[in-house]
Amino acid sequence: MTKHSQQSRYRVDGMDCASCAAKIDTAVRRVPGVEDVSVSATAGTMTVRHGDDEAVGPAITKTVTGLGYKLRLLTEHSIGDGGPKAVEACGCQGRSGPDAHAHDDARKSEGPEHRHHNGQNDGKASSAELHGHDHGPTNGPWWRSGKGRLTIASGIALIAAYAIGKLVPGFEPWIFTAAMLVGLVPIARRAIMAAIAGTPFSIEMLMTIAAVGAVAISASEEAATVVFLFLIGELLEGVAAGRARASIQSLTALLPKTALLEEGGKTREVPAEDLIVDSLILVRPGDRIPADGLIVSGESAIDEAPVTGESTPVRKGVDAIVFAGTVNGEAALRIRVTAAAADNTIARVVKLVEEAQESKAPTERFIDRFSRYYTPGVVVVAALVAVIPPLLFGGAWSEWIYKGLAILLIGCPCALVISTPAAIAASLSAGARRGLLLKGGAVLEKIGTITAAAFDKTGTLTEGKPQVTDIVGFGRPEADVLRLAAALETGSNHPLARAILERAASDNAAVPQITDAKAIGGKGITGTVDGSEVFFGSPHAAGDRTALTPDQIARIAAFNDDGKTVSVLLADGQVAGAIAMRDEPRVDAKAGLKALADAGIKTVMLTGDNRRTADAIGKQLGIEVHAELLPQDKQRVVGELKRQGFSVIKVGDGINDAPALAAADVGIAMGGSADVALETADAAVLHGRVGDVFAMIALSKRTMANIRQNIAIAIGLKAVFLVTTVVGITGLWPAILADTGATVLVTMNALRLLKVGQAQGS
Repeated sequence: MTKHSQQSRYRVDGMDCASCAAKIDTAVRRVPGVEDVSVSATAGTMTVRHGDDEAVGPAITKTVTGLGYKLRLLTEHSIGDGGPKAVEACGCQGRSGPDAHAHDDARKSEGPEHRHHNGQNDGKASSAELHGHDHGPTNGPWWRSGKGRLTIASGIALIAAYAIGKLVPGFEPWIFTAAMLVGLVPIARRAIMAAIAGTPFSIEMLMTIAAVGAVAISASEEAATVVFLFLIGELLEGVAAGRARASIQSLTALLPKTALLEEGGKTREVPAEDLIVDSLILVRPGDRIPADGLIVSGESAIDEAPVTGESTPVRKGVDAIVFAGTVNGEAALRIRVTAAAADNTIARVVKLVEEAQESKAPTERFIDRFSRYYTPGVVVVAALVAVIPPLLFGGAWSEWIYKGLAILLIGCPCALVISTPAAIAASLSAGARRGLLLKGGAVLEKIGTITAAAFDKTGTLTEGKPQVTDIVGFGRPEADVLRLAAALETGSNHPLARAILERAASDNAAVPQITDAKAIGGKGITGTVDGSEVFFGSPHAAGDRTALTPDQIARIAAFNDDGKTVSVLLADGQVAGAIAMRDEPRVDAKAGLKALADAGIKTVMLTGDNRRTADAIGKQLGIEVHAELLPQDKQRVVGELKRQGFSVIKVGDGINDAPALAAADVGIAMGGSADVALETADAAVLHGRVGDVFAMIALSKRTMANIRQNIAIAIGLKAVFLVTTVVGITGLWPAILADTGATVLVTMNALRLLKVGQAQGS
């Protein structure tokens, strides 16, 4: 963005397909002062980069509302569908001229902050001349929308025309023409506005020419029927698009409206959107958590299924991260807020998905370029079909003009153009609801071609924190060894100490009191427990205090060979036992890696950890190991894999793996840190399941298969109806079904991806 550029983001009501988006894109790019435009029909949003001239905003509003849409300016604090902080840029449909000042006033009232956003856009929105609608609100019952009301009016007019035509047959052509005009006048008006804005070959224009031409050749009854069928198809398409959009927007409904804020020892209810970072809130059992935060006190099972797709509740205690929208289980929690409402996990996921939908996949860009030439080509073909047979071969003018008009309607590439973005939008939404975040269609398309996966170890393949794996009693029961060790480690924040204390808590061990506790730097800790002098520390430090037997030394060495850290417990100068700890693999790591291997994907571990520990984990998981690597070494290994012909994903924590993430074809951030997951790599797995890397790849492959099906439906139907129209089997109303019917079929096929995601996320 240049020094004097700013970025504004809008909600565009009534924009239900890629055709609408292309028409808006073309028009807004022609507005003086606009530098770049990125439009997403599936998200219903438009991002505009423009100069700081105050006249640009009203000009954008005038242009878009002139096309029949409705704009709302979104601020940085807007969540989902604009939320309460969305600014109404245009109060009524189709208003322009002096009324456009509402947009400018809204900008002034909100201040400058709403103009700047971190999201990037590719600036390559298509200028394909496609189609539009009678635009009204896409929320609420369909019959309350402008599109629904126009369809109902056109249907009533058509039924009335049939009834009146039977009573006065002589006036039938005029009656059907009047019925046709009920639906055609708004369509023709938008066709003219689109042509003025730079889209002469819109479906409105094709519909207008076809309907007027049909009346001219005395086919007014069929013209009225075609207009009505067109409106029905557009209405169904809008409903389907609304379903796709609602899938991701419904995440915002998970956020509670209020929160219990603790201040000065008292609790009061406040709006959740007013919470600020470091606020202290109380979350009662059964309540949804109103903000991202850290648990300050309490322990409870958290149901994260609504946000991450995690099927079983996760038990969390002090210092654990919790997400807004998740459900607290059986105990009260006090939580310190770590993100304001506009920055919580759900808000960021919604924003990420909407911005990702604005970036185009390679397949989508190709289809867009193809459609720029396809529609004018169809117009030429239709004209030749209407003119050449009568001129050169003595055909009947009315018959061939009729066929040419039908080809005009068949020629709209709406279904073809929406085939890719509809599937990608559904996949991005389905993935987000499972905690699989992909930054755009290009990433979604690329990840399905991956042939090698490189994983970080700590926090990616493993839990990222040590756990007690073995407790050995050398002369004392194992329970006593754990009790005494836990007593010595009470109050310590060292990771190994926390591992022992967590194991004592899970085993319900009765931890005794300790006196005269004293830490010995680099060696261990001593104290008096139950009248005994106790030491807990490294095997070397323990050996300096008392001799270890060969058997004890062998057991400790075996643990070390397995990559485990061992601490020895002494009581009254005698070896009482030992505790082994290790950062253990995630519970699904082995199954997740096997799924990748079974799919023919090579898996490797890249870690900076020591060779012995890395080999132990690698052997347990069955993965090739590269150990003791610096960040640049990880980058080098990724580069070597690519030179060997592999298409590589790198999976890591998104910070110390940054060079390797950047070098890979696709970088995936793994873990529960929303900031890392959403800002670092090309994609992110929110809840850290290794198996979800394979799920991401599978989602990509399903999506590309869905796109191929959509393209086949779009082209196949048009080809069939083109041939049947030329040979005289079908006419105008089947032709319009070939357009709107194919568009609806393609959209509904894409929506199947939403159901797959929900089923697998449940």
